[in-house]
Amino acid sequence: MGKIIVAIDGHSSTGKSTIAKRLAKALDYTYVDTGAMYRAITLFVLENGIVQESLDIDKLIEALPRIQLSFKKNGQSDIAEICLDGESVEAKIRNLKVSKWVSPVAAVREVREKLVEMQQQIGLDKGVVMDGRDIGTVVFPEAELKIFMTASAETRAHRRYKELLDRGDEVTYEQVLKNVQERDFIDSTRSVSPLKKAKDAIHFHNSDMCLEEQFERCFNYSQRVIEKAG
Repeated sequence: MGKIIVAIDGHSSTGKSTIAKRLAKALDYTYVDTGAMYRAITLFVLENGIVQESLDIDKLIEALPRIQLSFKKNGQSDIAEICLDGESVEAKIRNLKVSKWVSPVAAVREVREKLVEMQQQIGLDKGVVMDGRDIGTVVFPEAELKIFMTASAETRAHRRYKELLDRGDEVTYEQVLKNVQERDFIDSTRSVSPLKKAKDAIHFHNSDMCLEEQFERCFNYSQRVIEKAG
């Protein structure tokens, strides 16, 4: 049976990564969390003083050749984790501070060019589930299955707020909602690869869906496309 590329795009905190991970495991495909790649670069930016009151874009561009990203499979979870300079940084990239700066970092043309090239290399042999903001429009416009996930800002903020509380972070719902709304604006209005639904993508509004229903629908979409590609 032929392999395909599954491109899952959408707004922040819509559950793209959760569904993509589970889908990749069910299909025995490679999962690539492109959001983690942008978050890892953002972590580098924060740890190296490239952000003060604002992002120093010139310093970021100058530092890009030194930033080494890779994925390494976690032996316990069997999930590939993002590594920065050889060290897994999964536990460091999910906080609100990284969330605050990741959209401005991702809007830098040179950052997107570097990561899009890496993502396209990973998908050369297909058999990939990749989630992000521009997978179906820029990275893999020829992907056999494209899903665009969205939900209300309030629903997404509640999901993200609970996730951060469960991790032990001290945040308020208002802070998380503001971050979600700011990221929506930046992601949708940036000049380079703005967040938008590909014309041939499935519109997937999941405000009122549980995770199990979301997975079942996405898995069924995948099975139908794989059978046609077979």
